[in-house]
Amino acid sequence: MKRLIQAPNVALATLWADLLQNQGGVATSVQRAYASGIAGEIPPDQALPEVWVLDDDQLERARALLAELRHLPSRHWLCHGCGETVDGPFEQCWNCGAAMPGGAA
Repeated sequence: MKRLIQAPNVALATLWADLLQNQGGVATSVQRAYASGIAGEIPPDQALPEVWVLDDDQLERARALLAELRHLPSRHWLCHGCGETVDGPFEQCWNCGAAMPGGAA
């Protein structure tokens, strides 16, 4: 078991671990999920949650997949339903709910 990354909060650590397991098939574990309660008693960086990869051989694959998941492409597209400009990785219009042209929403 090897440490993959330290997260700023338990919500993000859990999200990353779930994405790695569900989309990448990489078995992970969130460590120090509740250590924030003792921050101040120990150094702050020691109280942050961490994502660990259970199989050492999957560490590099997990790093690549997490980097990909953390840097999703930012797109700009024009909604054909209402004419609104939609920014970011969204595949559905925030204004009218129409699917991105050619998208898989």
